[in-house]
Amino acid sequence: MPIELKMPALSPTMEEGTLAKWLVKEGDTVQSGDLLAEIETDKATMEYEAIDDGVISQILVPEGSENVKVGTVIAVIAGEGEDASAAKAAPAPAAAPEKNDVAPAKAGAASGSAPTPAAPASAEATDKAAPAVSGDRIKASPLAKRIAAEKGIDLSTITGTGPGGRIVKDDLEGVSASAPAAAAPAPAATAAPAPAAAPAPATAGPIPDFGIPHEDEKLSGMRKTIARRLTQSMQEAPHIYLTVDIRLDALLKLRGELNASLESRGVKLSVNDMLIKALAVALERVPACNVSFGGDVMRKYSRADISVAVSIPGGLITPIITDAGGKSMSKISTEMSELAAKAKEGKLQPNEYQGGTASISNMGMMGIKQFTAVINPPQAMIMAIGAGEKRPYVVDDALAIATVMSATGSFDHRAIDGADGALLMKTFKELVENPLGLVA
Repeated sequence: MPIELKMPALSPTMEEGTLAKWLVKEGDTVQSGDLLAEIETDKATMEYEAIDDGVISQILVPEGSENVKVGTVIAVIAGEGEDASAAKAAPAPAAAPEKNDVAPAKAGAASGSAPTPAAPASAEATDKAAPAVSGDRIKASPLAKRIAAEKGIDLSTITGTGPGGRIVKDDLEGVSASAPAAAAPAPAATAAPAPAAAPAPATAGPIPDFGIPHEDEKLSGMRKTIARRLTQSMQEAPHIYLTVDIRLDALLKLRGELNASLESRGVKLSVNDMLIKALAVALERVPACNVSFGGDVMRKYSRADISVAVSIPGGLITPIITDAGGKSMSKISTEMSELAAKAKEGKLQPNEYQGGTASISNMGMMGIKQFTAVINPPQAMIMAIGAGEKRPYVVDDALAIATVMSATGSFDHRAIDGADGALLMKTFKELVENPLGLVA
């Protein structure tokens, strides 16, 4: 039977994307793992891989199409041994499922795999599912094969629910090597109602025309996402702001010494690299601030992953330094340089910018003395870094000139009490002013 290629969900928050470029054309033969298209999300351009073998019989969405909803059929593949022209002529699926149909399965994971098809409507339908084994070849998606290899699962014992009986990731849930399942569990005869979608944040209306010369520019997907998420953050998370002034002289001195020793390795630490480390260590010392608010649960993280705001053409993105507290500053510097370059080229993978337990945004290099940043949900805090500048400052009970910066923490007051936020700011200040603790 013809296999539908659907617009994949390349990230958990993706609702639509732009089909930037087709890498195949109608009549091309493709195999599992071949690249089919380039898809632009709100953050990056991703490559879409085939998980089935066959012939591209029909391309339904032309390249360059914008705002293509996740789950939209974008092309059709004629399966092995099928007539491509017959597959092309096949009628499009009905727009709405009948009463006894199961609701469509959720979109595929950010790995780039196609969305998982709906499970059979009944136990009887499950019994009639096509087997996963075709001759000597087990039909399974690349992700399912990798999971099976890691868990030691025998795929020949699994009945797939994907197209043509292909085994997909969901078929392996709950299956272990010691007790393989003979078949996927039969779902209920009717699907449970889908949970109600959360109301979308209010959006601005049309801009009045006051007769001023102007030009309207269509918003990019990235700009729409930034607007939606920041509006959501300010509406839902009660922000509390705490500011400290931090003397930088000791950190700048240490940076110069470290850079002299790292020069032969081609590593040059920035102040921001050292502040990323300082924030991560501070979060480890004040774990009450390394959290996320989840309505009826509080998620407490055992590792500090720092999202770092990077300005790119068209918006802002936050690549992540994972386990920043456990990495050396030279490692943080190397990773940050690589991530920033990929961000500017639009080549970040979802796992490189999704997640994080807290954020840091540095506008000091642009001369901004102090600012407050909007929390990046579902995180509960962000550190805003201002410029280091020469200021009159009391040093050892005497007025002196010192290099000082202002840092402002924004905290989600639902998750973090003011006293805990203040303790984090105090800890961060102490680490920056006594930076040898960052290399210990």
